[in-house]
Amino acid sequence: MTKQELTCDDILKELGAKQYRPVYYLMGEESYYIDLIADYITNNVLNETEKEFNLTVVYGADVDVATVINAAKRYPMMSEHQVVVVKEAQAIRNMEELSYYLQKPLLSTILVICHKHGTLDRRKKLAAEIEKVGVLFESKKIKEAQLPAFISSYMKRKGVDMEPKATAMLADFVGSDLSRLTGELEKLIITLPAGQRRVTPEQIEKNIGISKDYNNFELRSALVEKDILKANKIIKYFEENPKTNPIQMTLSLLFNFYSNLMLAYYAPDKSEQGVANMLGLKTTWQAKDYIAAMRKYTGVKTMQIVGEIRYADAKSKGVKNSSMTDGDILRELVFNILH
Repeated sequence: MTKQELTCDDILKELGAKQYRPVYYLMGEESYYIDLIADYITNNVLNETEKEFNLTVVYGADVDVATVINAAKRYPMMSEHQVVVVKEAQAIRNMEELSYYLQKPLLSTILVICHKHGTLDRRKKLAAEIEKVGVLFESKKIKEAQLPAFISSYMKRKGVDMEPKATAMLADFVGSDLSRLTGELEKLIITLPAGQRRVTPEQIEKNIGISKDYNNFELRSALVEKDILKANKIIKYFEENPKTNPIQMTLSLLFNFYSNLMLAYYAPDKSEQGVANMLGLKTTWQAKDYIAAMRKYTGVKTMQIVGEIRYADAKSKGVKNSSMTDGDILRELVFNILH
């Protein structure tokens, strides 16, 4: 496996086996994986006594590259390693000057650079030099379709099972902010009744504040089933509880679903596995809704629906709309989807 292909799990596995690299440059849009690796190194490489003299944490806004290099060049005291963590490294100017240190990095130093909300230009010399001696890791935002698989595997590692509907409710409600999502998952684990290791929709309703009957997951199901009464009941609930059910979230989720449905028509294999592969879904149960929807909607109708959702989104932002409320916009959209 080349260094470019290292995943977060690969890096954590290496660290767990005490295989340390002199430099870890962690960058990208998704803070969660950057924090996960940096925290693992901070918490596990040194014991509590060693940390007193050998753990240095600095912030990009307070230091320059020379300060970072000087810290990295120090030798550890009464320890095999020293750890230097640079947080918010995107604030450091002239990062390319790190090249001087990378020519001969100190093997007793583990330098961890956390560059959030952006990336190094991989075409530049610095990226190649980091890869030669250490790890250059890009933490990418995960797609909405990958969220249920992320939730399932996170909970499995904690020894907790999660019902598919509960997983979908949470993924729809929180979205792809993984730091917030894992916070909500930890809250669910703590609030599980003694002896219970399975999260149900009822627990999501009770502890996260999402209604198990009136949510975007249920609205999508009602539209797939063409259940007019159920869809309108959910919209009425959304209208009465706008803070927990903002229209933009609903429109975004519907847009993703019907855009994916358009792609599903092009799957050479229309089985659950075939549709899951076409849409990049990690689990086949997510494909069931698309297969059910393909039986109810034609490709032409689906294309029209995608247009209607775009139109509703524009109206919700005040375009060609002087008097319609969010509830009116959703009601009209649901009517156009179902008829």
